[in-house]
Amino acid sequence: MNRPALIVLASLALTGCGQGQAPAETSGAQAAPAAPVPTAAEKATLLAALPAPYNAADLDNGRRAFARCRSCHTITEGGSNMTGPNLYGVFGRQAGAHPGFNYSEAMTEADFVWNGERLDDWLENPRTFLKGTKMSFAGIPDPIDRRDVIAFLMVETGHTTPQS
Repeated sequence: MNRPALIVLASLALTGCGQGQAPAETSGAQAAPAAPVPTAAEKATLLAALPAPYNAADLDNGRRAFARCRSCHTITEGGSNMTGPNLYGVFGRQAGAHPGFNYSEAMTEADFVWNGERLDDWLENPRTFLKGTKMSFAGIPDPIDRRDVIAFLMVETGHTTPQS
């Protein structure tokens, strides 16, 4: 990981140390602390630290493009699986390996790890990328929209692995 990304991750960790939060209720089990939500400036720093071409993406366009995916996927840490698996931590994950999701045989037998380039190929047309997938999504034909949604996912889902 490069130095700017480490600095941003460290600052995010420090921001979540409980400053400005009200004391927790003491009526039994305590809830786990919520992960800090990165500010717009922190997201811009994370974006700038991404490998090319993702570091030149438009996060607002990526968020809008991802709206097509929200009916099937969650992106928050610990989020539930829906029709599709939760995508938090997807970069660097073996394909077909998210716990608790019922993948197609084609996906469980796929021999690759998700990175920006693989996801770009997948999002262009999932049905031709991996024959036999259960995903019925037609894809995102525009390469700029794909770049932007991948960058959005990298910023929002804990991306920490370098792209190859």
